[in-house]
Amino acid sequence: MLSNDPIVEVGKQYDSLRRSEKKVADWVISEPATCISLNIGQLAKQVGVSEPTVMRFCKAIGCTGFQDFKLKLARTLGAVSVPRFSSMKLDRDDSAESLKNKVFDSTIQELMQVRDRMNMVGLQSAIDVLCDARRIEFFGFGASAAVARDARHKFIRLKSTAVACADPHIQLISASTMTRDDVVVAISQTGRSKDLIHSVKLAREHGASIVGICPDNTPLAEYSDFSLAIAAEENTELFTPLTSRIAHLVVIDVLAAGVAMQKEPELEQQLKSIKKGLRSLRVKDL
Repeated sequence: MLSNDPIVEVGKQYDSLRRSEKKVADWVISEPATCISLNIGQLAKQVGVSEPTVMRFCKAIGCTGFQDFKLKLARTLGAVSVPRFSSMKLDRDDSAESLKNKVFDSTIQELMQVRDRMNMVGLQSAIDVLCDARRIEFFGFGASAAVARDARHKFIRLKSTAVACADPHIQLISASTMTRDDVVVAISQTGRSKDLIHSVKLAREHGASIVGICPDNTPLAEYSDFSLAIAAEENTELFTPLTSRIAHLVVIDVLAAGVAMQKEPELEQQLKSIKKGLRSLRVKDL
């Protein structure tokens, strides 16, 4: 049985590793904390092997890839609480490649942590209530408004009456017309937007179910019937928030996929019709 401790797995699998993979193993054992701050290219350079060798090493010890290996190693070392942007700090002298690696690595790491921490009971309950909803309203402001619009685009394909709303006045009007058959999906990076919480409270008073995509232990999470906790950290001193928006988009994709799977028999013809209609908008090859 594989262990969640990659160091333990290195010891178990060491004799079966290739010579080049053993070089990676030896370096990991001697410098485990440093591994967490490196991307795959940097680690390969430090060890003196190729990136595919590092990837083979990760899989040989039971990890799905390099990011999975780093996450498990961080947990083993008790480093999960270390600020995740310490290895992502941007510098004016960064090359385009360095900038690319930092942004991608940080986003991938954040997505994996959101995936591993998600409450499965809450996720399944949210999928179930969305399947049965008469109407679904996606509420969000700022960057979350873009997520709400994307969510509407996903759900209108699924025989759902879906609306995206980013105006506080329209949100209140809509919330006041909701019933027990309706669902609000409230999206927020902070979980503390006053206007959003006001709209959610009103919708809940009218009987609507609330799915909150937000950090745990926040006012929005407390008012949600089904809270999907996402606490994506943002380096807001350097750039417009990115990671939380991407994490929210992926969670919306999970919800949409779950609803689609449950509605699959009745959706087949509709999805075929949508694809046929969209083909008419595309230019044929010259």
